[in-house]
Amino acid sequence: MPIVVRIDVELAKRKMSVGEFAERVGLTPANVAVLKNGRAKAVRFSTLEAMCRVLQCQPGDLLEWVDE
Repeated sequence: MPIVVRIDVELAKRKMSVGEFAERVGLTPANVAVLKNGRAKAVRFSTLEAMCRVLQCQPGDLLEWVDE
């Protein structure tokens, strides 16, 4: 998939656990894993907004397009 999710990079920068992130965003840890592993088919803007709010980042920090 040419869209790569970089949640793990942003979590590592902040030394934040997946569990804490999931709780603060309002997702289950399993759904965070689906996003992190590139298995998600879509992400709601409200979820992306919550992730950016919690991590204090821009959407481009979490999503990257990679040419295959």
